[in-house]
Amino acid sequence: MTSLPNQYFISIYSNQKKKLIKNFADDYVNFELKEIYSSNTKLWDIDFKIPIFNSAGMFKYSEAYYTCAMQGAGAWLAGTYTTKRRIGNFKKGVLHPFLPLPKSEIAVNWMGLPNEGIELAAKKISKLEKFNNTPIGVSISADPGNNPTLILADLVEGMKLLEKANVDFIELNESCPNVSDGHSLSNDKLDEDLVYRMEYISQNFLKFRNRNLPLILKLSNDTSPELIPLFIDIAIELGFNGLNLGNTSTNYTYTKEFLTEKERKMFNYFTNVYGGGVSGISLKENSKKLCKLASEYLQNKNLKTEFHIIRTGGIDSADDILESKNIGVNLNQWYTGYFKNFGKYGHSTYSEISKQLV
Repeated sequence: MTSLPNQYFISIYSNQKKKLIKNFADDYVNFELKEIYSSNTKLWDIDFKIPIFNSAGMFKYSEAYYTCAMQGAGAWLAGTYTTKRRIGNFKKGVLHPFLPLPKSEIAVNWMGLPNEGIELAAKKISKLEKFNNTPIGVSISADPGNNPTLILADLVEGMKLLEKANVDFIELNESCPNVSDGHSLSNDKLDEDLVYRMEYISQNFLKFRNRNLPLILKLSNDTSPELIPLFIDIAIELGFNGLNLGNTSTNYTYTKEFLTEKERKMFNYFTNVYGGGVSGISLKENSKKLCKLASEYLQNKNLKTEFHIIRTGGIDSADDILESKNIGVNLNQWYTGYFKNFGKYGHSTYSEISKQLV
């Protein structure tokens, strides 16, 4: 398909990707439960059979829980959800533009957080039967808009619905580059709006949790290393329970170093027309760098409560998971790397990875 004209390829792939995810979600009826060599990873009193699972954006409409559970994923993460339903981005006749660059093991998307809203998601998730002891997580984000207090009040109500729906953990996604009319995170200075959102959520939700429900702050791969200690201190003080580092990048200049000549032209076309966030192998080293910095900083704090680092971005092998463990990171998420492995192993992907972790 990469031999097709750029716009034609983007249009076809973006449309067919939706069908792929639907078929993937429905396919659990066609295969047997996969054997996993458990790593016994237990964080926040949650058991993760294997220290890796899908990142946000893979299952935007709460699809595929049973497929992931039968595959043996460490958990299942739905979303990202906002309180109001979002159609997502549409341009040049393409809904949710997405470009895979398979030779370079990189992808770029400009999807714009399409989702059906937290309320409907909570209803769906509340009806799921926990299977194969697979934890359920949900990624959320504040709606774009000019009234932050009202927006955050709605978000907190949504979080309460998720708590009642018996989810195991929640991620607050502050790393999406594809919502042009919404809030955005500055990568090189402390964002006062983000701190306000964190404070509001702390005062109106975290202090009133009725059970152990971890809330994790998710930041971009482009976040300045100098900000990591500040974010950790603020998050811990406000009652957050973890930090997810490494999701997507808009550093196109750096990304081009990883691209083949042909795919560089496709990448240039997509980013010039749509923009978008990069995922895949180009994020690997920086996600490791940020997570190592965060882990080392945490080790010197002698905390009395659990606070963990999750690594996202460029994860595509058991070696990456072992490298994460060596720097003090016990949980990972993947997207582009998952589908690279799914192309090799199909529904045995997590089983094959787990064998290499023993």
